[in-house]
Amino acid sequence: MDSIKIGIIGMGRIGKIHLENLSTRIDWVEVVAVVNPSKKGQDYALKFGVKIMSDDINVILENSEIDAVLICSPSDTHAEYAIRLAGAGKAIFCEKPIDLSLKKAKEVVAKVKEKNVSMMVAFNRRFDPDFAKIKREVGNGKIGNIQNLHIISRDPAPPTIDYIRQSGGLFKDMTIHDLDMARFIMGCEVTEIFATGSCMVDSAIGETGDIDTATVLLRFENGATAVIENSRKSVYGYDQRLEVFGSKGMLQVKNPLMTNVTKSDAQGSHSDVNLNFFVDRYKVSYLNEMQSFVKALINEYPVPISGEDGIKSIVLADAAYTSMRENRPIKLE
Repeated sequence: MDSIKIGIIGMGRIGKIHLENLSTRIDWVEVVAVVNPSKKGQDYALKFGVKIMSDDINVILENSEIDAVLICSPSDTHAEYAIRLAGAGKAIFCEKPIDLSLKKAKEVVAKVKEKNVSMMVAFNRRFDPDFAKIKREVGNGKIGNIQNLHIISRDPAPPTIDYIRQSGGLFKDMTIHDLDMARFIMGCEVTEIFATGSCMVDSAIGETGDIDTATVLLRFENGATAVIENSRKSVYGYDQRLEVFGSKGMLQVKNPLMTNVTKSDAQGSHSDVNLNFFVDRYKVSYLNEMQSFVKALINEYPVPISGEDGIKSIVLADAAYTSMRENRPIKLE
């Protein structure tokens, strides 16, 4: 395949990031259609030369020129769109999760296999240069046998209550990234999970039946353990850190700051603040992620994150909910 023609469903924050990257930073690709319910999103796509704008997915499904489609719509729409796109023979790039229901997500993956189309699930943090280097160093045995992994993921502020209600909850909306990262770094599967959580940030979140603060403990096939810490609110900005400890040493990823300028005075040393949110922190990873998807299609090799990876993250998120509700560790097959 010499070039790729792409459609995008959804022109929210993620859709806009992917559209801009595809239109301005990635060769051998053209975004030809955008489907979005609001005129505002459609007008945004016009700025990048997109020729077809609509609120009807059929303009993508029935367009034989479109090779691949990005699903960037709300989580509860992903499965329906993915099944229809697979039926139309389109390659799929699906934002996480595939679906809030494990059963429905499995139906999607089965349909994709039946129609023999490519589907990549979007876990962009795997493509962050720092986390990717951690993966390489661990894989090359630089710190020996891995014993512990610690992931900290805290948002600067909680999303709206309307978003919380349709998000699937903290474990499926937020922790799911960290669950995937833990599998990615360890290179093996989780055998046991224990999760605890509460509402410490905003009582309105609790009133929806969700939590805003959580700690998850994972045990892996290799005997190592991982701890994930999540919070919906960090007053000092977006907090994304990772530490791996092994028999020969340790690897760390610290938070990037707005600038690298440090001021020293009589009161001590002062650095700049953390980046604002995921759009800034993971700007490079979103570009790398989309480049990997396009390269896989052009070169006709498997996409780097499969539907099965998406299924496993949902299994872990579901197990975390069960563990928290029942206050016990959950063993996994």
